[in-house]
Amino acid sequence: MVSRHLVGGLLAFTLVAAACTARSDDRATLETISPLTTTSSTTTSTSTSTTSTTTTTIARFSVTGTVITTGGDPLAGVTITAADSRTMTNADGSFVLDGALLGSVTASRPAWLSTEVVWDGEPTLSITMAPRVVRAIRVSRAVAPDKEAFDRILAIADATTVNALVFDTKDESGYLLYNSKVPKAAEIGANRDVYDPVAYIAQAKDRGLYTITRIVTFEDAVWSKGDPGAALAGTWINATDKSNWEYPLALAAEACELGFDEIQFDYIRFPDGKTAARVRQILPMTQAQRIAVVQEFLAEARTLLHGMGCAISADIFGIVMASPTDEGIGQRPEELSTVTDALSPMLYPSHYGPGWIGFDDPNDYPGPVVAHSLDLGMARLEGTALIRPWLQGFYYSPDQVLAQITEAENRGLGWIIWNANGNYELAWFPVDSE
Repeated sequence: MVSRHLVGGLLAFTLVAAACTARSDDRATLETISPLTTTSSTTTSTSTSTTSTTTTTIARFSVTGTVITTGGDPLAGVTITAADSRTMTNADGSFVLDGALLGSVTASRPAWLSTEVVWDGEPTLSITMAPRVVRAIRVSRAVAPDKEAFDRILAIADATTVNALVFDTKDESGYLLYNSKVPKAAEIGANRDVYDPVAYIAQAKDRGLYTITRIVTFEDAVWSKGDPGAALAGTWINATDKSNWEYPLALAAEACELGFDEIQFDYIRFPDGKTAARVRQILPMTQAQRIAVVQEFLAEARTLLHGMGCAISADIFGIVMASPTDEGIGQRPEELSTVTDALSPMLYPSHYGPGWIGFDDPNDYPGPVVAHSLDLGMARLEGTALIRPWLQGFYYSPDQVLAQITEAENRGLGWIIWNANGNYELAWFPVDSE
């Protein structure tokens, strides 16, 4: 894992796990490497003095292996460590580890549970990794400055299966909720001292909670006003200009430095609605071009963040789980699942129109609406990204919130509850059975 550090406010993107790149050779036979230790013994008598030296060799070997998911799919980008030897899995999940010692071998990758196996010297090794299942509550701007409100969320996590928190560091307003050291933030006047993320992360970690931060990316009223040359239309930033990637990537790197486990990009898309019509006139693009821009940005973010030890996720429209197109915004689960650790579709039943999957009012059928979208979207994934839906935590009774959670849990998935004002009820959440 590359240590977390910033260079001039923007992390040097090239610091990735190149030092861990797997060897291309495919040797499967054990190979003894050079001796590591030498011991000497001296025997003395009245008539002679004899010194004898013996050399002890610690055997090191080459092992070929694969890492797969619990579903049997190959898992790329996994760091394999045995003593002081390290490598990384290729696109097909394979690896060759040279100079390994017998004993413990560890496999680690952001968003997945680290796995330790004992290697007994067999020339091949297969490792299965399980995903981290995240059950989260959002800590919004409304909650962050209110210590008592934050404590109430922590109390819910203590009493239920909630094991993660999603904080905002840059929300829909375009303002940052902390004092960033990224130069661009100060230049455009984006910094706001709303809460201390380091202190809140520490409190979460004390309880064993996984921490995610949400960064609104390409819609930004503060940025588009402070730097009009970056704007595409209205408050939307021109995502096709790669120089505009530097600011959100710098914020992501800083968030990783602050201690968050995962960076979640929201508004990682092109505009919809009336603004989309304006964009089509200014910058005509095909579906393939829109998707390629979003996919390439996320790929660069993954290289950066994985190199720092952080996971990467992206929020997507709920409708793209069911639609065969990108809905004009550059999001489809097929492509985005190849460059992220998790996708979080916003599956709010209140957002679906009358007649959706046969319901006059889909908002009255939270469980079936969520189940339908999950089943359609999961079948379309082409990469190893996890599906972790945002679920509706507003307008609903505890039973209705639980109906959504149950559909996610029945499919082995995590979930995140959205409530803008941070008004969560203990009865919404499953209770930990332990």
